[in-house]
Parts: sequence; structure tokens; C-alpha cells
Amino acid sequence: MRYSVTLSYDGSGFSGWQIQPNADSVQEALERALSLALREPVSVTGAGRTDAGVNAIGYVAHFDASQPFREEELSCKLNAILPVSVIIHEVKIVPEDFHARFDARLRRYNYFIHRRKDPFAGKYSYLYTYPLDVDAMNMACQYLLGEHDFSCFEKSGGNSKTSVCTISEAFWKPYTPAHAGIMEYPCKDGDYLVFTVSANRFLRNMVRAIVGTLLDIGRGRYPVSHMQEVLTSGNRSAAGESVPGHALFLSKVEY
Repeated sequence: MRYSVTLSYDGSGFSGWQIQPNADSVQEALERALSLALREPVSVTGAGRTDAGVNAIGYVAHFDASQPFREEELSCKLNAILPVSVIIHEVKIVPEDFHARFDARLRRYNYFIHRRKDPFAGKYSYLYTYPLDVDAMNMACQYLLGEHDFSCFEKSGGNSKTSVCTISEAFWKPYTPAHAGIMEYPCKDGDYLVFTVSANRFLRNMVRAIVGTLLDIGRGRYPVSHMQEVLTSGNRSAAGESVPGHALFLSKVEY
């Protein structure tokens, strides 16, 4: 029988989702836990790769098991076996032809930055102190919408069959982190920004390269039209530097 598993993880201790030699991965940790809990070898297929250090909320994977089991009981067992950085939210039966990667219609990422030093934000947010024109960044986001060849944002060695993706939303907005809202940590409007981008698929390192390019535009290094020039070039060196992975979250997978 085929099952889906929904989980969240803090990526700081992992080399990413996918199994890699001589490195800890979320996929390996989950396969090990499932094999122990079910007492049989289990292979897991995920909704997609996440880079080293990248986090996920509501990530979806699937696996096959030869014997039926109680889903809630398995969830409890897995949470007891897995490290504290990984939590299972749900295990459920799915159709035999369900595929966590190929059936996904939409994936959403969020990237968090803070504009002033904050001892409570650094683990999941990127400190970026340059002055930013958020309106210019959002204008540049408009060039990303729709179907394009995004090879200019793909890390070399990505090995994707195609670099064409369709982005359905991309925008920046201010937000208030929990410690500022609940405990009244002193901050100003615009001190915290979150970038949201949704697409049918993403290339390796694509979101981090997009964010780096948008930050270059926001700080005035390039005009808004630079985003269109980068897309047209198809050249990774034309885009901005990739931002750190710790502030990136895969926040939604939709089927």
C-alpha cells in the first residue's frame, strides 16, 4: 500500500532533503525511522529537493509498505525515533499511483530578512542592513511571473531536464515576528521583510539566486529592468549572489 507523510524540519543540521554520501539528509533520517518502525526496508520519495540548511513546513513524501498499520500510531513512533529537528504531522493512505514529486501542482517558498541586528531572528532570517527600495523590488518581481526559462538562476550541475518553470506569485511584504508582536521587542516598520514565491517547479538554488538579484535591485545597484535582462541572458553570472539557505522555507506543497 502507498502512504503519504507530511512533515516539517529545521534544515540547519542537514545537507538538504536528498540522500548524499557522507552527509546527513532528511530523506535518510526518515527512511531510517520508517524502516525501524515498520521492520522492513522503506524507500521514500519527496516532493522535491531542498538545499543544505533550508527548512520546510508541510513537506510531503510518499512510501510503500507491505503490511497495513495504524497511521496515528506510526506517526507517534516516527516522532519518537526522529531527531527533534524533524516532526511528522500526518501519515495517510493515498492511491497507488500517487507521486509526491510529479503530482505536485504548486510549491511555495518564503525567504525572511531583517534589516537591523536582532539576537532572536538570526537563526531563520538573513541580516541585510543596506537601505532597500521595496517598491522597486516588487516591480522587478513582475518580470518573474509566468512561464520562463530560469536557467540564469540555476546552480551549475543542477541536471534538470528543462529550465522552464511557471511562477504564479512573487512579492515582498513587511511582517512582524512573534517576539516583536507578543513580547514587544522594539522594532520599526520595515525592519522585517518576507519574500513569497510560488511556482509549479523550482530549479536547484533558484529561489536563493532570485532573492540575491532582487536585493541588488532594492539597494540600487541595478534598475528594475535588470531583472528582465538577467532572464533574457540565461547566464547565471548575470544574476545576483545566492543568499544563505538558513532563512529559506519551503512552506507549501499543493496537489
